[in-house]
Amino acid sequence: MTPRADLTGLVLVCDLGSTNVRAALVDAFGGQRYSETIPNVAGPAADEVDPDCWWRMFADIVTRLAGSAGAAFNNVGVIAICGQTRTQVFLDANGQVLRPALTWRDRRAAPWAAQLAALAPAEWPERGHLNAFHPAARVAWLANAEPACFARLHAVIDPKDYLNFRLTGRVASDVVSSARLLAAGHPWPKGGDLVAAAGLPRSLWEIPFLQPTERLGSVQADLPGILSSLAGVGVFAMANDTWATAVGMGALRSGMAYNISGTTEVLGAIGTGDVDAPGLMSVDWGQGLQQIGGPSQSGADTLAWFMQMLDSPGCKSPLDLILGQPRQPVPALFLPFLSGERTPYWEPMLRGAWFGLNRQHSATDLAYAVLEGVAFLNRTVLERAEAAIGGPVQAIRFGGGGAVNTIWCQIKANVMGRLVQVGEAEQPGLLGCAIVAWAGTGRFADIDEGQQFLVRIARLYQPDPERHVAYSALFAIWTDAVAAARAVSERLSAI
Repeated sequence: MTPRADLTGLVLVCDLGSTNVRAALVDAFGGQRYSETIPNVAGPAADEVDPDCWWRMFADIVTRLAGSAGAAFNNVGVIAICGQTRTQVFLDANGQVLRPALTWRDRRAAPWAAQLAALAPAEWPERGHLNAFHPAARVAWLANAEPACFARLHAVIDPKDYLNFRLTGRVASDVVSSARLLAAGHPWPKGGDLVAAAGLPRSLWEIPFLQPTERLGSVQADLPGILSSLAGVGVFAMANDTWATAVGMGALRSGMAYNISGTTEVLGAIGTGDVDAPGLMSVDWGQGLQQIGGPSQSGADTLAWFMQMLDSPGCKSPLDLILGQPRQPVPALFLPFLSGERTPYWEPMLRGAWFGLNRQHSATDLAYAVLEGVAFLNRTVLERAEAAIGGPVQAIRFGGGGAVNTIWCQIKANVMGRLVQVGEAEQPGLLGCAIVAWAGTGRFADIDEGQQFLVRIARLYQPDPERHVAYSALFAIWTDAVAAARAVSERLSAI
Protein backbone atom coordinates (compact mmCIF):
# COMPACT_ATOMS: atom_id res chain seq x y z
CA MET A 1 0.00 0.00 0.00
CA THR A 2 1.27 3.49 -0.85
CA PRO A 3 1.99 5.53 2.32
CA ARG A 4 -0.28 8.50 2.82
CA ALA A 5 1.09 12.01 3.16
CA ASP A 6 1.55 13.35 6.69
CA LEU A 7 -0.78 16.31 6.20
CA THR A 8 -4.12 15.31 4.68
CA GLY A 9 -6.48 17.16 6.98
CA LEU A 10 -7.13 15.20 10.20
CA VAL A 11 -5.11 13.91 13.14
CA LEU A 12 -6.17 10.72 14.88
CA VAL A 13 -5.55 11.41 18.56
CA CYS A 14 -5.99 9.09 21.52
CA ASP A 15 -5.67 9.49 25.29
CA LEU A 16 -5.18 6.20 27.12
CA GLY A 17 -6.42 7.25 30.56
CA SER A 18 -6.68 5.04 33.62
CA THR A 19 -10.47 5.50 33.83
CA ASN A 20 -11.45 6.11 30.19
CA VAL A 21 -9.91 5.81 26.75
CA ARG A 22 -10.73 8.70 24.42
CA ALA A 23 -10.08 9.18 20.74
CA ALA A 24 -10.99 11.83 18.17
CA LEU A 25 -10.31 13.16 14.71
CA VAL A 26 -9.05 16.73 15.03
CA ASP A 27 -8.74 19.24 12.21
CA ALA A 28 -6.09 21.90 11.69
CA PHE A 29 -8.17 24.47 13.61
CA GLY A 30 -8.42 22.30 16.74
CA GLY A 31 -11.97 21.19 16.03
CA GLN A 32 -12.97 17.66 17.06
CA ARG A 33 -14.85 16.37 14.02
CA TYR A 34 -15.65 13.01 15.59
CA SER A 35 -14.89 11.55 19.02
CA GLU A 36 -15.44 8.38 21.03
CA THR A 37 -15.00 7.41 24.68
CA ILE A 38 -14.92 3.92 26.17
CA PRO A 39 -14.21 2.82 29.75
CA ASN A 40 -10.76 1.47 30.49
CA VAL A 41 -11.73 -2.11 31.30
CA ALA A 42 -8.72 -2.47 33.62
CA GLY A 43 -10.08 0.39 35.74
CA PRO A 44 -8.25 3.05 37.76
CA ALA A 45 -7.76 0.75 40.77
CA ALA A 46 -5.60 -1.83 39.00
CA ASP A 47 -2.03 -2.36 40.20
CA GLU A 48 -1.22 -4.55 37.19
CA VAL A 49 -2.53 -4.50 33.61
CA ASP A 50 -1.86 -6.75 30.62
CA PRO A 51 -0.56 -4.35 27.93
CA ASP A 52 -2.45 -6.29 25.27
CA CYS A 53 -5.62 -5.16 27.03
CA TRP A 54 -4.67 -1.58 26.11
CA TRP A 55 -4.04 -2.64 22.50
CA ARG A 56 -7.49 -4.27 22.27
CA MET A 57 -9.12 -1.12 23.68
CA PHE A 58 -7.22 1.02 21.18
CA ALA A 59 -8.38 -1.17 18.28
CA ASP A 60 -11.93 -1.03 19.64
CA ILE A 61 -12.09 2.74 19.97
CA VAL A 62 -10.50 3.32 16.55
CA THR A 63 -13.08 0.95 15.03
CA ARG A 64 -15.88 2.94 16.68
CA LEU A 65 -14.33 6.20 15.53
CA ALA A 66 -14.07 4.97 11.95
CA GLY A 67 -17.72 3.89 12.07
CA SER A 68 -18.93 7.31 13.20
CA ALA A 69 -16.60 9.24 10.86
CA GLY A 70 -17.39 7.30 7.70
CA ALA A 71 -15.52 8.61 4.67
CA ALA A 72 -13.80 11.30 6.78
CA PHE A 73 -11.69 8.56 8.37
CA ASN A 74 -9.84 8.29 5.05
CA ASN A 75 -8.46 11.80 5.67
CA VAL A 76 -6.38 10.74 8.68
CA GLY A 77 -2.83 11.88 7.95
CA VAL A 78 -1.02 11.36 11.27
CA ILE A 79 -1.53 9.69 14.66
CA ALA A 80 -0.60 11.00 18.13
CA ILE A 81 -1.24 9.02 21.32
CA CYS A 82 -0.75 10.08 24.94
CA GLY A 83 -1.45 8.03 28.05
CA GLN A 84 -1.00 7.37 31.72
CA THR A 85 2.53 7.51 33.07
CA ARG A 86 4.32 6.14 36.16
CA THR A 87 3.33 2.83 34.55
CA GLN A 88 5.99 0.47 33.21
CA VAL A 89 5.66 -2.07 30.38
CA PHE A 90 8.44 -4.69 30.43
CA LEU A 91 9.62 -6.05 27.04
CA ASP A 92 12.26 -8.51 25.93
CA ALA A 93 14.59 -7.99 22.94
CA ASN A 94 11.90 -9.30 20.56
CA GLY A 95 9.25 -6.92 21.84
CA GLN A 96 7.43 -9.63 23.78
CA VAL A 97 5.65 -8.59 26.99
CA LEU A 98 7.36 -10.26 29.94
CA ARG A 99 4.68 -9.70 32.60
CA PRO A 100 1.73 -7.40 33.37
CA ALA A 101 2.63 -3.72 33.52
CA LEU A 102 2.92 -2.07 36.93
CA THR A 103 0.59 0.93 37.13
CA TRP A 104 0.89 4.29 38.88
CA ARG A 105 -0.94 2.82 41.90
CA ASP A 106 1.51 0.02 42.66
CA ARG A 107 3.77 0.52 45.71
CA ARG A 108 5.62 -2.80 45.95
CA ALA A 109 8.95 -1.32 44.81
CA ALA A 110 9.29 1.02 47.82
CA PRO A 111 11.89 -1.13 49.66
CA TRP A 112 13.97 -1.45 46.48
CA ALA A 113 13.84 2.31 45.97
CA ALA A 114 15.36 2.71 49.43
CA GLN A 115 18.07 0.15 48.59
CA LEU A 116 18.96 1.99 45.38
CA ALA A 117 19.09 5.31 47.25
CA ALA A 118 21.51 3.72 49.73
CA LEU A 119 23.82 2.76 46.86
CA ALA A 120 23.91 6.26 45.37
CA PRO A 121 25.99 9.19 46.64
CA ALA A 122 24.09 11.97 48.42
CA GLU A 123 25.12 14.57 45.82
CA TRP A 124 23.57 12.63 42.90
CA PRO A 125 20.48 14.69 41.86
CA GLU A 126 18.28 11.69 41.04
CA ARG A 127 18.73 10.12 44.46
CA GLY A 128 15.90 12.18 45.95
CA HIS A 129 13.51 11.02 43.20
CA LEU A 130 13.90 7.31 43.94
CA ASN A 131 10.55 6.05 45.24
CA ALA A 132 8.07 3.22 44.76
CA PHE A 133 6.97 4.61 41.38
CA HIS A 134 10.43 5.14 39.91
CA PRO A 135 11.21 2.89 36.90
CA ALA A 136 14.65 1.97 38.28
CA ALA A 137 13.09 0.87 41.58
CA ARG A 138 10.56 -1.27 39.74
CA VAL A 139 13.28 -2.88 37.67
CA ALA A 140 15.19 -3.61 40.90
CA TRP A 141 12.02 -5.18 42.30
CA LEU A 142 11.72 -7.32 39.16
CA ALA A 143 15.31 -8.52 39.57
CA ASN A 144 14.55 -9.76 43.07
CA ALA A 145 10.95 -10.95 42.73
CA GLU A 146 10.94 -12.38 39.20
CA PRO A 147 14.53 -13.12 38.16
CA ALA A 148 13.49 -15.12 35.08
CA CYS A 149 11.69 -12.07 33.68
CA PHE A 150 14.55 -9.79 34.67
CA ALA A 151 17.04 -11.99 32.81
CA ARG A 152 15.14 -11.35 29.55
CA LEU A 153 14.41 -7.65 30.18
CA HIS A 154 15.44 -5.37 27.32
CA ALA A 155 13.21 -2.26 27.47
CA VAL A 156 10.90 -0.44 29.89
CA ILE A 157 8.36 1.81 28.17
CA ASP A 158 5.10 3.67 28.85
CA PRO A 159 1.63 2.39 27.85
CA LYS A 160 1.37 4.82 24.90
CA ASP A 161 4.80 3.61 23.76
CA TYR A 162 3.41 0.08 23.68
CA LEU A 163 0.55 1.18 21.43
CA ASN A 164 3.05 2.99 19.20
CA PHE A 165 5.16 -0.17 19.07
CA ARG A 166 2.20 -2.30 18.04
CA LEU A 167 1.36 0.25 15.34
CA THR A 168 4.86 0.79 13.94
CA GLY A 169 6.96 -2.16 15.11
CA ARG A 170 9.49 0.23 16.67
CA VAL A 171 10.29 0.14 20.40
CA ALA A 172 11.00 3.70 21.57
CA SER A 173 9.90 6.30 24.10
CA ASP A 174 10.07 10.08 24.48
CA VAL A 175 12.36 12.23 26.59
CA VAL A 176 9.52 13.70 28.70
CA SER A 177 7.80 10.45 29.74
CA SER A 178 11.16 8.72 30.30
CA ALA A 179 12.78 11.61 32.19
CA ARG A 180 13.18 9.65 35.43
CA LEU A 181 14.58 6.59 33.67
CA LEU A 182 17.03 8.73 31.70
CA ALA A 183 18.10 10.58 34.85
CA ALA A 184 18.71 7.26 36.63
CA GLY A 185 21.28 6.43 33.94
CA HIS A 186 23.31 9.61 34.46
CA PRO A 187 26.81 9.07 35.94
CA TRP A 188 27.45 9.89 39.58
CA PRO A 189 29.41 13.10 40.23
CA LYS A 190 32.58 11.30 41.34
CA GLY A 191 32.40 8.33 38.98
CA GLY A 192 30.33 5.20 38.63
CA ASP A 193 26.60 4.97 38.07
CA LEU A 194 23.47 3.28 39.39
CA VAL A 195 23.29 0.97 36.39
CA ALA A 196 26.52 -0.79 37.30
CA ALA A 197 26.05 -0.56 41.07
CA ALA A 198 22.60 -2.17 40.98
CA GLY A 199 23.24 -4.51 38.05
CA LEU A 200 20.54 -3.00 35.84
CA PRO A 201 20.45 -3.83 32.09
CA ARG A 202 22.12 -1.09 30.04
CA SER A 203 19.76 -1.91 27.18
CA LEU A 204 17.06 0.06 29.03
CA TRP A 205 18.94 3.25 28.12
CA GLU A 206 19.81 2.19 24.55
CA ILE A 207 16.38 2.33 22.90
CA PRO A 208 15.54 5.59 21.04
CA PHE A 209 14.29 8.45 23.21
CA LEU A 210 12.66 11.03 20.95
CA GLN A 211 11.21 14.50 21.22
CA PRO A 212 7.37 14.36 21.37
CA THR A 213 7.15 16.13 17.99
CA GLU A 214 9.41 13.58 16.27
CA ARG A 215 7.91 11.07 13.89
CA LEU A 216 8.43 7.60 15.36
CA GLY A 217 7.49 5.68 12.22
CA SER A 218 4.56 4.62 10.06
CA VAL A 219 1.68 2.25 10.72
CA GLN A 220 2.59 -1.26 9.59
CA ALA A 221 0.69 -3.12 6.91
CA ASP A 222 -1.43 -6.17 7.73
CA LEU A 223 -2.74 -4.97 11.09
CA PRO A 224 -6.13 -6.40 12.02
CA GLY A 225 -9.50 -4.83 11.24
CA ILE A 226 -9.85 -1.12 10.56
CA LEU A 227 -6.22 -0.54 11.60
CA SER A 228 -5.15 -2.03 8.27
CA SER A 229 -6.60 1.02 6.50
CA LEU A 230 -4.10 3.22 8.37
CA ALA A 231 -1.03 1.54 6.85
CA GLY A 232 1.60 4.14 6.04
CA VAL A 233 0.16 6.83 8.30
CA GLY A 234 2.82 8.62 10.35
CA VAL A 235 2.92 8.10 14.14
CA PHE A 236 4.47 10.69 16.46
CA ALA A 237 6.39 9.84 19.62
CA MET A 238 4.17 12.14 21.75
CA ALA A 239 4.44 12.08 25.57
CA ASN A 240 2.43 11.26 28.67
CA ASP A 241 -1.11 12.47 29.33
CA THR A 242 -0.04 15.12 31.87
CA TRP A 243 2.28 16.81 29.40
CA ALA A 244 -0.25 16.52 26.56
CA THR A 245 -3.01 18.03 28.71
CA ALA A 246 -0.76 20.93 29.76
CA VAL A 247 -0.12 21.61 26.07
CA GLY A 248 -3.86 21.39 25.33
CA MET A 249 -4.54 23.94 28.07
CA GLY A 250 -1.88 26.30 26.73
CA ALA A 251 0.16 25.96 29.92
CA LEU A 252 3.48 24.94 28.36
CA ARG A 253 4.82 28.50 28.75
CA SER A 254 7.19 30.05 31.27
CA GLY A 255 5.43 31.58 34.26
CA MET A 256 2.29 29.48 33.92
CA ALA A 257 0.96 26.70 36.12
CA TYR A 258 -1.33 23.83 35.25
CA ASN A 259 -3.74 21.76 37.35
CA ILE A 260 -5.23 18.62 35.86
CA SER A 261 -8.11 17.11 37.82
CA GLY A 262 -8.90 13.60 36.70
CA THR A 263 -9.03 10.43 38.76
CA THR A 264 -6.09 12.01 40.55
CA GLU A 265 -4.65 15.53 40.40
CA VAL A 266 -1.47 16.84 38.85
CA LEU A 267 -0.16 20.34 39.49
CA GLY A 268 3.01 22.02 38.39
CA ALA A 269 4.61 25.34 37.49
CA ILE A 270 6.65 26.04 34.37
CA GLY A 271 9.99 27.86 34.46
CA THR A 272 13.15 28.13 32.43
CA GLY A 273 15.80 27.03 34.92
CA ASP A 274 16.83 23.66 36.32
CA VAL A 275 15.32 23.99 39.80
CA ASP A 276 14.54 21.73 42.72
CA ALA A 277 12.06 21.75 45.61
CA PRO A 278 11.30 19.32 48.46
CA GLY A 279 8.99 16.54 47.33
CA LEU A 280 8.47 17.92 43.82
CA MET A 281 9.58 16.51 40.48
CA SER A 282 11.67 18.70 38.21
CA VAL A 283 11.44 17.52 34.60
CA ASP A 284 12.71 18.96 31.34
CA TRP A 285 9.54 19.46 29.32
CA GLY A 286 11.24 20.64 26.13
CA GLN A 287 10.99 24.03 24.41
CA GLY A 288 13.61 25.24 26.93
CA LEU A 289 11.10 24.80 29.77
CA GLN A 290 11.28 23.00 33.10
CA GLN A 291 8.27 21.62 34.93
CA ILE A 292 8.28 21.43 38.71
CA GLY A 293 5.40 19.75 40.51
CA GLY A 294 3.96 16.30 40.11
CA PRO A 295 1.05 13.88 40.39
CA SER A 296 -0.97 13.17 43.52
CA GLN A 297 -3.03 10.14 44.52
CA SER A 298 -5.97 12.42 45.40
CA GLY A 299 -8.45 14.17 43.12
CA ALA A 300 -11.85 13.63 41.53
CA ASP A 301 -11.74 10.01 42.69
CA THR A 302 -11.62 11.30 46.27
CA LEU A 303 -14.85 13.19 45.64
CA ALA A 304 -16.34 10.12 43.94
CA TRP A 305 -15.54 8.07 47.07
CA PHE A 306 -17.33 10.64 49.25
CA MET A 307 -20.40 10.66 47.00
CA GLN A 308 -20.51 6.87 47.03
CA MET A 309 -20.67 6.96 50.82
CA LEU A 310 -23.77 9.15 50.52
CA ASP A 311 -25.33 6.83 47.96
CA SER A 312 -27.71 5.09 50.35
CA PRO A 313 -31.52 5.00 50.66
CA GLY A 314 -32.81 8.43 51.57
CA CYS A 315 -29.55 10.19 50.66
CA LYS A 316 -29.07 10.41 46.90
CA SER A 317 -28.68 14.18 46.49
CA PRO A 318 -26.54 15.34 43.55
CA LEU A 319 -23.37 17.26 44.37
CA ASP A 320 -24.70 20.71 43.28
CA LEU A 321 -27.68 20.30 45.60
CA ILE A 322 -25.46 19.31 48.51
CA LEU A 323 -23.09 22.23 47.90
CA GLY A 324 -26.04 24.61 47.62
CA GLN A 325 -27.06 24.12 51.25
CA PRO A 326 -25.87 26.41 54.09
CA ARG A 327 -22.53 25.67 55.78
CA GLN A 328 -21.68 25.75 59.45
CA PRO A 329 -19.45 28.70 60.48
CA VAL A 330 -16.77 26.40 61.91
CA PRO A 331 -15.45 24.29 59.00
CA ALA A 332 -14.32 20.69 59.05
CA LEU A 333 -10.94 19.71 57.62
CA PHE A 334 -10.30 16.72 55.38
CA LEU A 335 -6.99 15.07 54.50
CA PRO A 336 -7.59 13.42 51.09
CA PHE A 337 -4.98 10.68 51.34
CA LEU A 338 -7.17 7.63 50.71
CA SER A 339 -4.46 5.75 48.77
CA GLY A 340 -1.28 7.17 50.26
CA GLU A 341 0.23 10.19 48.56
CA ARG A 342 2.77 10.96 45.90
CA THR A 343 3.60 14.65 45.39
CA PRO A 344 4.81 16.20 47.64
CA TYR A 345 4.98 13.63 50.48
CA TRP A 346 5.78 10.36 48.65
CA GLU A 347 4.40 8.26 51.49
CA PRO A 348 2.43 5.20 50.32
CA MET A 349 1.06 4.60 53.82
CA LEU A 350 -0.19 8.15 54.45
CA ARG A 351 -3.90 8.00 55.20
CA GLY A 352 -6.89 10.32 55.11
CA ALA A 353 -8.61 11.85 58.10
CA TRP A 354 -11.36 14.22 59.19
CA PHE A 355 -10.51 16.94 61.71
CA GLY A 356 -12.77 19.21 63.69
CA LEU A 357 -16.07 17.37 63.17
CA ASN A 358 -18.95 18.49 65.36
CA ARG A 359 -22.60 17.50 65.77
CA GLN A 360 -23.81 20.36 63.56
CA HIS A 361 -21.79 19.36 60.52
CA SER A 362 -23.79 18.00 57.57
CA ALA A 363 -23.05 16.39 54.22
CA THR A 364 -22.64 19.92 52.84
CA ASP A 365 -19.83 20.74 55.29
CA LEU A 366 -18.10 17.45 54.54
CA ALA A 367 -18.42 17.89 50.77
CA TYR A 368 -16.81 21.32 50.98
CA ALA A 369 -14.09 19.88 53.20
CA VAL A 370 -13.27 17.29 50.50
CA LEU A 371 -13.03 19.96 47.78
CA GLU A 372 -10.98 22.23 50.04
CA GLY A 373 -8.71 19.38 51.16
CA VAL A 374 -7.63 18.67 47.59
CA ALA A 375 -7.20 22.43 46.98
CA PHE A 376 -4.98 22.69 50.09
CA LEU A 377 -2.85 19.88 48.67
CA ASN A 378 -2.66 21.89 45.41
CA ARG A 379 -1.53 24.94 47.36
CA THR A 380 1.20 22.95 49.11
CA VAL A 381 2.63 21.96 45.73
CA LEU A 382 2.17 25.43 44.22
CA GLU A 383 3.94 27.22 47.07
CA ARG A 384 6.96 24.93 46.80
CA ALA A 385 7.01 25.24 43.01
CA GLU A 386 6.77 29.04 43.06
CA ALA A 387 9.56 29.24 45.62
CA ALA A 388 11.71 27.14 43.30
CA ILE A 389 11.07 29.14 40.12
CA GLY A 390 11.51 32.41 42.02
CA GLY A 391 8.09 34.04 41.91
CA PRO A 392 4.33 33.66 41.54
CA VAL A 393 2.82 32.23 38.40
CA GLN A 394 0.69 34.41 36.11
CA ALA A 395 -2.28 32.03 36.17
CA ILE A 396 -3.27 28.41 36.68
CA ARG A 397 -4.74 26.59 33.70
CA PHE A 398 -7.29 24.14 35.12
CA GLY A 399 -8.58 21.15 33.14
CA GLY A 400 -9.94 17.65 33.44
CA GLY A 401 -13.20 16.41 34.89
CA GLY A 402 -12.88 18.48 38.06
CA ALA A 403 -12.82 21.71 36.04
CA VAL A 404 -16.48 21.19 35.11
CA ASN A 405 -17.46 21.98 38.71
CA THR A 406 -17.57 25.79 38.91
CA ILE A 407 -17.65 25.77 42.73
CA TRP A 408 -14.42 23.77 42.82
CA CYS A 409 -12.85 26.16 40.30
CA GLN A 410 -13.61 29.12 42.57
CA ILE A 411 -12.42 27.26 45.68
CA LYS A 412 -9.09 26.59 43.98
CA ALA A 413 -8.73 30.25 42.99
CA ASN A 414 -9.56 31.38 46.54
CA VAL A 415 -7.31 28.82 48.25
CA MET A 416 -4.27 29.40 46.01
CA GLY A 417 -4.82 33.13 45.50
CA ARG A 418 -4.18 32.86 41.78
CA LEU A 419 -6.26 33.46 38.66
CA VAL A 420 -7.72 30.15 37.45
CA GLN A 421 -8.44 29.76 33.73
CA VAL A 422 -10.48 26.96 32.16
CA GLY A 423 -10.16 26.32 28.44
CA GLU A 424 -12.84 25.62 25.86
CA ALA A 425 -11.52 22.15 25.02
CA GLU A 426 -13.53 19.51 26.84
CA GLN A 427 -10.61 17.08 26.45
CA PRO A 428 -7.39 19.15 26.53
CA GLY A 429 -5.25 16.01 26.35
CA LEU A 430 -6.63 15.24 22.91
CA LEU A 431 -6.12 18.84 21.81
CA GLY A 432 -2.54 18.66 23.12
CA CYS A 433 -1.91 15.58 20.98
CA ALA A 434 -3.23 17.44 17.93
CA ILE A 435 -1.08 20.51 18.64
CA VAL A 436 2.02 18.32 18.83
CA ALA A 437 1.09 16.52 15.61
CA TRP A 438 0.48 19.76 13.73
CA ALA A 439 3.76 21.18 15.03
CA GLY A 440 5.52 17.98 13.98
CA THR A 441 4.14 18.21 10.45
CA GLY A 442 5.29 21.83 10.16
CA ARG A 443 1.89 23.52 10.19
CA PHE A 444 3.10 25.42 13.27
CA ALA A 445 6.67 26.55 13.86
CA ASP A 446 6.63 24.89 17.27
CA ILE A 447 4.34 23.82 20.10
CA ASP A 448 4.12 27.35 21.50
CA GLU A 449 2.73 28.69 18.23
CA GLY A 450 0.25 25.81 18.16
CA GLN A 451 -0.93 26.69 21.68
CA GLN A 452 -1.44 30.32 20.68
CA PHE A 453 -3.55 29.38 17.65
CA LEU A 454 -5.62 26.51 19.04
CA VAL A 455 -6.10 27.04 22.80
CA ARG A 456 -9.03 29.27 23.77
CA ILE A 457 -10.10 30.27 27.31
CA ALA A 458 -13.76 29.79 28.23
CA ARG A 459 -13.98 30.77 31.92
CA LEU A 460 -11.98 32.87 34.41
CA TYR A 461 -12.04 32.63 38.22
CA GLN A 462 -10.51 35.55 40.09
CA PRO A 463 -9.51 34.87 43.73
CA ASP A 464 -11.66 36.62 46.33
CA PRO A 465 -9.20 38.50 48.62
CA GLU A 466 -11.26 38.01 51.80
CA ARG A 467 -11.80 34.32 51.16
CA HIS A 468 -8.09 33.90 50.38
CA VAL A 469 -7.16 35.36 53.77
CA ALA A 470 -9.63 33.06 55.52
CA TYR A 471 -8.40 30.05 53.59
CA SER A 472 -4.77 30.92 54.40
CA ALA A 473 -5.52 30.60 58.12
CA LEU A 474 -7.31 27.29 57.51
CA PHE A 475 -4.45 26.09 55.30
CA ALA A 476 -1.96 26.59 58.15
CA ILE A 477 -4.10 24.35 60.38
CA TRP A 478 -4.49 21.80 57.56
CA THR A 479 -0.70 21.68 57.13
CA ASP A 480 -0.27 20.95 60.85
CA ALA A 481 -2.94 18.25 60.59
CA VAL A 482 -0.99 16.56 57.78
CA ALA A 483 2.13 16.49 59.97
CA ALA A 484 0.15 14.83 62.76
CA ALA A 485 -1.45 12.34 60.38
CA ARG A 486 1.91 11.24 58.99
CA ALA A 487 3.00 9.89 62.34
CA VAL A 488 -0.34 8.25 63.04
CA SER A 489 -0.51 6.71 59.54
CA GLU A 490 2.87 5.08 60.02
CA ARG A 491 1.66 3.39 63.20
CA LEU A 492 -1.62 2.32 61.59
CA SER A 493 0.15 0.79 58.61
CA ALA A 494 2.00 -1.56 60.96
CA ILE A 495 -1.28 -3.21 62.03
